[in-house]
Amino acid sequence: MSATNEFGQPVGPSLGDWAGATFPPAEPLQGEHVTLVPLNSEEHRQALFNAYEPADDSMWTYMPFGPFDTPNDLEDAFAFLLTMDDGQAYAIVVHGCVVGFLSYLRINPTGGSIEIGSIAFSPKLQRTTAATEALFLLIKQSFDLGFRRCEWKCDDLNAPSRSAATRLGFAFEGTFRKATHYKGRSRDTAWFAITEDDWPLLCDSFTTWLQPKNFDDNGRQLATLNVAGTTK
Repeated sequence: MSATNEFGQPVGPSLGDWAGATFPPAEPLQGEHVTLVPLNSEEHRQALFNAYEPADDSMWTYMPFGPFDTPNDLEDAFAFLLTMDDGQAYAIVVHGCVVGFLSYLRINPTGGSIEIGSIAFSPKLQRTTAATEALFLLIKQSFDLGFRRCEWKCDDLNAPSRSAATRLGFAFEGTFRKATHYKGRSRDTAWFAITEDDWPLLCDSFTTWLQPKNFDDNGRQLATLNVAGTTK
């Protein structure tokens, strides 16, 4: 809701006592089904390469790196993720096995925005409770650290990523045409976001869905994640 300044012009609402967010610490995040640990090239390279076997090169179509023929080829991805001043990458661990990675990108504590991206779930992790919880942990931490906005961006043609964003409660905000390019191709970028106003109801939805009673003895969900009506 906008206010009016001394000139009679509409202005945005006051930030109150908000003075910025905290940069995510390079520390593990522990969930019920998954653990996120800061990505380490030496420690995780071989395990991640093994997790992506047998190779499905289609999973790398919309990524700026990959596919990888050897464990050492993963250095391309790690070099991209681990040298960013505004990023924080994590390996995803389930039952002691490394099964994927994901990252915070474009972390802007002063502006209050943070992005989740570079998501590479192995076949063992895809469409699992652990996969959803891994993303929940990053979203939750972003608001716990004081960020006002958590973003999700993807190639506008990447239908699975767009669907995932919507399922998780990210609201579609529009498409930036010819926003960037990668692998010799132009990319239109679809923007999604969750704001601090959206998060309380979304957090309740995630917390309810993740309760043990929502899963049978084989780990199958009894009720789907319901985020309808939780974003504005």
